[in-house]
Amino acid sequence: MKISPFLLCLVAAAMISCRDKKLKEVVEVPLPTAEEKSALSHPDEAKADPGPFEMLELPYEYDAFPQSIDPRTMELHYSKHYLTYTNNLNKLVGDSIAKVAGIEGILKKMDMSNTALRNNAGGYYNHNIFWESMGPKGGGKPTDTLAAAIDRDFGSFENFKAAFSDAAEKQFGSGWAWLVVDRAKRLQVTSTPNMDNPLMPQATVPGTPIMAIDVWEHAYYLNYQYRRKKYIEAFFNTVNWKKVNEKYEEAIAKKY
Repeated sequence: MKISPFLLCLVAAAMISCRDKKLKEVVEVPLPTAEEKSALSHPDEAKADPGPFEMLELPYEYDAFPQSIDPRTMELHYSKHYLTYTNNLNKLVGDSIAKVAGIEGILKKMDMSNTALRNNAGGYYNHNIFWESMGPKGGGKPTDTLAAAIDRDFGSFENFKAAFSDAAEKQFGSGWAWLVVDRAKRLQVTSTPNMDNPLMPQATVPGTPIMAIDVWEHAYYLNYQYRRKKYIEAFFNTVNWKKVNEKYEEAIAKKY
């Protein structure tokens, strides 16, 4: 059976038209945006249950540090982990104790055998210092009185950075690294395990914390996995030195 050239042309034209239509349809289907794939909540949406202690209002968005700490980690860290510590602390502490002692007073008088209070009061306070240690225009080097104090007590900013990074990297398991003002009004670097901090009794280096880095895995694992050192390096690009300087000046003004 012979097929006329004209019919062949019609069939070929139909096939090409159909193919082009399919290709066009594929190209024009809009791909989901990153926001649609994984929409972030807003920090204001994280609300602690009623109680004497409130969550620190995060002074930046979850995506404030895209090159250092990924937005999803920030969201989970603040709206899940930190929220849980806040709620647990409020269940453990009454209004009267909170008003009289405040969080620092509770920590300084901590019964270290009270595991629940130790972990949740520490978790609440430690994260407050961590959030304030960072800022969207952070990084660089400190200035003002803090810069002079760092040079005095560590020899140089580079020496301080190396000491702080070393303390954070070598803290075995979960924990924190700190820059503190000790009773002699000198700066020291230290680390603590779990949710302990330098305000608590039995601290290896007691003092007032003015800067902290969280080295629990929930603070960095989504982006850095086992590469804690890379996370610590990136953290220095977020440090809010203006706020750390304010905390330093408050600490040296305190009477012990």
